[in-house]
Amino acid sequence: MTENADPLTLESLLRSTTELLRAADVDSPRADAETLASHVLGASRGEITAWAVSGRRIDPVQSVDLRRLAISRSTRTPLQYLTGNTTFRTTDLAVGHGVFLPRPETEVVAGAAIEAARAVQHSAGRPLVVDLCTGSGAIAASVAREVPGATVHAVEADPEAAWWAAANLDPLGVTLHVDDAATAVPELDGSADVVVSNPPYVPDGRIPAQAEARRDPKLALYGGGADGMRVPTLVSASAARLLRPGGTFVMEHDETQEELVTRLLRHGAEEIGLAAGLFAGIETRTDLTGRPRYTVAVRTDGRMIR
Repeated sequence: MTENADPLTLESLLRSTTELLRAADVDSPRADAETLASHVLGASRGEITAWAVSGRRIDPVQSVDLRRLAISRSTRTPLQYLTGNTTFRTTDLAVGHGVFLPRPETEVVAGAAIEAARAVQHSAGRPLVVDLCTGSGAIAASVAREVPGATVHAVEADPEAAWWAAANLDPLGVTLHVDDAATAVPELDGSADVVVSNPPYVPDGRIPAQAEARRDPKLALYGGGADGMRVPTLVSASAARLLRPGGTFVMEHDETQEELVTRLLRHGAEEIGLAAGLFAGIETRTDLTGRPRYTVAVRTDGRMIR
């Protein structure tokens, strides 16, 4: 048997794993195979590449572990669920089943909140930031890391997702509230400098195109109603309640919701206490692909409808 035919050489295992993932239509089969091997062997991707070229063998137990993970990945289980972590901006996050996986487009949303918090820090001192529907805690963690000295609160209603959020946020000193975003943290009413949210917003009935996205918890995906706007509407009302005059609201939304969100922030929704004119400077911004995916607005000194 030649070295390349040895089933326990790392290169042979990477090849067989790549073939399995390619047959399952995984987008990046070789990269995913190397990432899984990196996880099993406790090594960097660069070390995995070097070891594969050198003909390194791995022990049978590690081989079985890699094969088991590869089979799970071939069923389109998200790679991050299998490795237990993901990277968001400059932050490593613990993730797993039961929590929404943060997407690259949300990094831009977090960036807008960070920019607003830094502006407050430069002019008035320590900013107070509230992240509604925090999920894994990705946005709140990024604010805490990138705006040192900020006071950050995060809200998540789903206990399973909140477990992951706690793992990511407790070490950063972020205060986590397991509560409904519509009514949470009333003690902060009128005092937040920045409210940011990536709420559930997918319209009912829409099936995510990517197989991995279908593994996300439905509570974190669907916003309610044919237009997906029920939860974003409630989040907008909470933002108006929490923000001080001059505070900044940043909310991610679906690309089909640009006009709906603008109309909501401009004209309000009286049935939930959101009066017209509570937000000014309403601006929809695009993600890295040029799609209208989040809106930024400034809280006026108008009063909520009681």
